[in-house]
Amino acid sequence: MSRVGRKPIGIPKGVTIAVNDGLVVVKGPKGELKRTVAEGISVKVEGQSASFARPDDSPPMRAKHGLMRALVANMVTGVTEGYTRELEINGVGYKCEVKGNVVNLALGYSHPIDYPLPAGVSCKLDKNKIILTGIDKESVGLAAAKIRSFKVPDPYQQKGVKYVGEIIRKKVGKTGAS
Repeated sequence: MSRVGRKPIGIPKGVTIAVNDGLVVVKGPKGELKRTVAEGISVKVEGQSASFARPDDSPPMRAKHGLMRALVANMVTGVTEGYTRELEINGVGYKCEVKGNVVNLALGYSHPIDYPLPAGVSCKLDKNKIILTGIDKESVGLAAAKIRSFKVPDPYQQKGVKYVGEIIRKKVGKTGAS
């Protein structure tokens, strides 16, 4: 069996998991998340745990088994604690502003970049840090990756948008030929 898929998910107090017609609904103190169950995978909620089962041991079914368990575990974590991704802007004149649900970035291009945040994702600024928060791990990570893609860090000058804690190795430039 899948090592990930066979582990039951513990359901904390204040969280409910409901399964109806191939749809898993997880409700908690921070909100509600829904996801369709992969074809062939069955979800069983009993007491304070949820378990997953598959009909056979074919490789695609084993992959779906572990995936569904991981996705539902992320949903449970999201509705209880939430997810946060932090980005750091490095560069002279690089700025960021938040206007409602739109992140406005000035990253050295001839025009500003306006990025509308996905539903359920909020943004705060702290000097040169962008802090994205939400209950859906997938949408928070996707928003962070999209903002980072506007100006990927340069290994020569160390300018751009990077994740907090990401290490960019500095490359040595050309040496002058004389």
